[in-house]
Amino acid sequence: MNPKEPATTIVGPITEHQEIEVETMLVSMKAILDDANENFYGVMAMNSINIEMVRAGIEAATEERSPIIIQMGPGQIAKHAHLDEMLPVVKELAEKAPVPVALNLDHGSKLEDEVRAIQAGFTNVMIDASALPYEENIQKTKTIVSLAHPMGVSVEAELGHVGQAADGDGRTDDMYTNVEQAKDFVERTGCDALAVAIGTAHGKYPEGYVPQLDFDRLKELKDALKMPLVLHGGSGSGEENLKKAVAGGINKINVCTDAFQAGKEGMLALLEENPKADFLALQMAAEAAIKQFVKDYMHIIGSNDRYTYAEYESGSKE
Repeated sequence: MNPKEPATTIVGPITEHQEIEVETMLVSMKAILDDANENFYGVMAMNSINIEMVRAGIEAATEERSPIIIQMGPGQIAKHAHLDEMLPVVKELAEKAPVPVALNLDHGSKLEDEVRAIQAGFTNVMIDASALPYEENIQKTKTIVSLAHPMGVSVEAELGHVGQAADGDGRTDDMYTNVEQAKDFVERTGCDALAVAIGTAHGKYPEGYVPQLDFDRLKELKDALKMPLVLHGGSGSGEENLKKAVAGGINKINVCTDAFQAGKEGMLALLEENPKADFLALQMAAEAAIKQFVKDYMHIIGSNDRYTYAEYESGSKE
């Protein structure tokens, strides 16, 4: 058995009368996304920078019977989510969860960050060389794949331009992921999932703005690649866009800004109700708000009541 695979997994709904023992752990993101790709649903990848966010996400996934991807970027790691402090927390909570949990390095670009994440126990790394010339993107992605795959770590890459929401939309089609180029890219790099540009952006959109996504381009990409596709900039994209994106072939949705906002709003709501609320109460309010946000999101993208990606043996006797 691959050490990154779960020891025991389950498929399909569990009745209240079933008694099972489930041992799980951090698993490959590829395993999670391959099942999502095969069964037409999306999986939430939430940037989590402290124990409260990790716990909120995994508890929400457990209650919704959904897989989840916990992720953090190099900047977040440097500023707050220090690996030597965060990884034991993620691993312990994942090992207690009866649902699959993956740990992803989000938007890695430096070789040392990728290697450190692989060695530390991340089960997926994302290499973002999309701003570089095409051939250089291929070479950097191939290098990371060659380092990650022998360690049982899957790799997400990016092709096309996903801008910054604060800049508004304003992009043209030539900045979206090119279908023929994507086919060549995947074949030459061997990446396990591909983040595509179809009109979303990172960060927070201006008030009232909802991006217009190119669903025709998404269909072309899915038909051509037939692999897990990733939507970066899921925050602020709107419920209908998210549902259509999943229906069109998106299997992983990155969420950061909206999760942070949910925690902030939880704190503000408590302060409005009780201006004397202390720090502990505020932390608990933020965690509860994020957990509810994650649960609601899972229903939008269809990952609730999904299980895993291996055979389930109930041990029942007939």
